[in-house]
Amino acid sequence: MLDQNFLPAHTCLHLIRHGVHWEFGRLLSGRAGSPPLTPQGRAQASSVAEWTCRARPVAVHASPRARTMETASIIASAHALDVQEVDALDEVDFGAWNGRSFAELADDPRWQNWNGSRSLARTPNGETMMEAVERTVRHIEGAALAYPGETILCVTHCDIIRGAIAHYLGLSLDNILRFDVDPGSISTVELSAHGARVTRINEVPA
Repeated sequence: MLDQNFLPAHTCLHLIRHGVHWEFGRLLSGRAGSPPLTPQGRAQASSVAEWTCRARPVAVHASPRARTMETASIIASAHALDVQEVDALDEVDFGAWNGRSFAELADDPRWQNWNGSRSLARTPNGETMMEAVERTVRHIEGAALAYPGETILCVTHCDIIRGAIAHYLGLSLDNILRFDVDPGSISTVELSAHGARVTRINEVPA
């Protein structure tokens, strides 16, 4: 719950999922490797850049993964802004699952438990979903304090965005697979002295 003196004005944070990369759909890239964006992924980033020109952002923050940094760089260049690398926006630490194929994971009971019980399960030698959400929310609310009344772009990952949205909607983390966050999509959280509200989920610029 936000402090009632949290912000003097609405601060808007657009949570942007990176574009499609060369491991997309085959591997749980996680924190392993550094797959670049495909041509489709770069086109998605360009579409987001065009869409965000209406928003007049003052900062572009990004997870340190190559796919998010590449996406953020394309977006930031449209606004003549530098990309600020932010560890708190990093992908979930999937531990021993980082870089594994989804085909390999399909029959792993730990993977099935992770996807059925995100509020409790821990990745093998990695982090829990709650830990990932807590660090993300700390950054979102810290950024809102640093840029009151402004717009900030945060380029990050599917589950990180899902977790943040679930947090602000008051949803159990067990329910985060009930909505999609597609590559190149924008989800929006607005924060003010009255609290936080989600105003957009999974909007993909045309």
